[in-house]
Formats: sequence, structure tokens, C-alpha cells
Amino acid sequence: MSKHTLSILVENKHGVLARVAALISRRGFNIDSLAVGPTEHPEISRMTIAVSVDEQPLEQITKQLNKLVNVIKIVELEPTQTVQRELVLVKVKADTLTRGQVLETVQLFRAKVVDVAPDAITIEATGNPDKLEAMMRVLEPFGVRELVQSGMVAIGRGGRSISDRSLRPVPVPPPHVASGAPALQARPAGQSAPTPGGPAATQSHPVPAPPPGTRPAAPARHG
Repeated sequence: MSKHTLSILVENKHGVLARVAALISRRGFNIDSLAVGPTEHPEISRMTIAVSVDEQPLEQITKQLNKLVNVIKIVELEPTQTVQRELVLVKVKADTLTRGQVLETVQLFRAKVVDVAPDAITIEATGNPDKLEAMMRVLEPFGVRELVQSGMVAIGRGGRSISDRSLRPVPVPPPHVASGAPALQARPAGQSAPTPGGPAATQSHPVPAPPPGTRPAAPARHG
């Protein structure tokens, strides 16, 4: 089996993480590392999952994940084309005799001390898995009292983003639908606008002109 890193864009909704993790576990594969958090879009979260599977089962997993309603996009990140980081907090024994050597190790791996006690030092380190593993090998002889390690997060190198052209468009209703006002329809030519509160407008008919050389008829007199 080989290790693969999947970056998954999902909708930021309740229960999405559980459904994704359950789908992978049902296939009988163990999740080596999992990290999830918001992205540059508040309605979208990003999962970084590291699993050890073969190529063929991995393709089956990605196809089944794509069928989930809340999954937007899945990308496998190549180690040589991505920046991968993990965070580790380790509490190491450090008395008056070994404190100087522990601090030298902290500087060697570009870590930092976040808490100091009379008999221990808590160290925070960030880096790729190989760097953190090498630091732990150096610190083990001093005595590791407690260790907390986060899941791996990874991002592709260069200017491209996996969220480009992957966001689902949101339909925007017309202004009259959004405001609740009735839709306005175009009137035929020659039809005047209706008077507010009055009957509907009727189409006007022009009066024909009298023939040349004739006088207009005088109005009839009554009485």
C-alpha cells in the first residue's frame, strides 16, 4: 500500500465529516491523518485526508465520495507539487542538567518553547512529517512526557487553487421575484397605460380625415 493525500472541498454543514469518514472506513481503510477547517469561502470547508491504499481502491473511494451531495470537489495532492505541514506539541523532561541540550534541539529544528516548568519544557514545532519525526528521535532520549500532533494540511504550489471553477453557482431570482412585486409585461404598440383605479386601457382608433373639397357636416340642432 502507498500513502495518498486527498484534498476535499465540502459544504460547511453538520454531519458532512462523519459521512466522509464513514464511507472510507466502510471500505476497510484506515485514515492516517485528517484535518478539516474553513476556506476563503465561509460556506465551504476543506478536508485534508491521508490514507494508505492501493491505486485501484483509491479510485473507487473517490468515485463514491463524489456521489455524496455535500462533496464539491476531490483532488489528490502529489507530495512533490504541494506544501505539507503538521503541528506538534511535545512536553519533554528538562532538569538543570539537560535543559541546555533541549533548548539547543529546539533551535536546531526551528521550533519554539511555549511553556516552561521546573522539570519540563513544552515545545511547539511545525513542519513536514520527516522534520517532525527527526526532531522526535532527538528528543526521545531526554524523556517525552506528553505528545499532541495535528493532522496534516497541504496546499498546492503555484498560483492555482483547487476552488477555481469548482464552486456551484447560486441562482439569483429576478428583482420583481425577490421583492414580491408583480412582473411588468410589455404593452403592444398603440395601447396606452391603464389609469390607476380605472378600467383597463383600450386601444385607440384614429378618426379618418374628410375627402378633399367637402365640408364637414354641421352638428345637428335640436328644438
